[in-house]
Amino acid sequence: MSHPVWPEALTRFERDAWQVQRQESRQRRQTDAGPPGWRRRFSNPAKFVSLSIVLSRNEKAVFDRFYDEACKQGSLLFWMPDPTTDGWPLLASDGRPLLTSEGVPILLAARWLCGFGEQVPVDTIIEQVKFRITFDVVVMP
Repeated sequence: MSHPVWPEALTRFERDAWQVQRQESRQRRQTDAGPPGWRRRFSNPAKFVSLSIVLSRNEKAVFDRFYDEACKQGSLLFWMPDPTTDGWPLLASDGRPLLTSEGVPILLAARWLCGFGEQVPVDTIIEQVKFRITFDVVVMP
């Protein structure tokens, strides 16, 4: 079974709403005295990412169709470009972008397998003609 792919037109996430929280993968050990002790409960924790995106009316229709139809109201996993890596230039140690032999910057590529989080997407109208959609995704390990 192949997973749906995040629509390419919807990759301009707002920086202000970006938040990542790791899943708790430790279990506290009982101690009689001293500082708390921890042990691993499981080895592959997920990440919970809060996202926000501002969309035009047409882009909102693309998002709604992706959520409702491709992901079956958010119940299916999907592939999404990693907003912190995908499309960013690969840099040399001095901070300059690395280039191909044609002089084109080499771009990083990364994607997540994720699902929509517990909270369903929330739409808000802004600037009278745009929509801010806020949602959470769970990034699979």
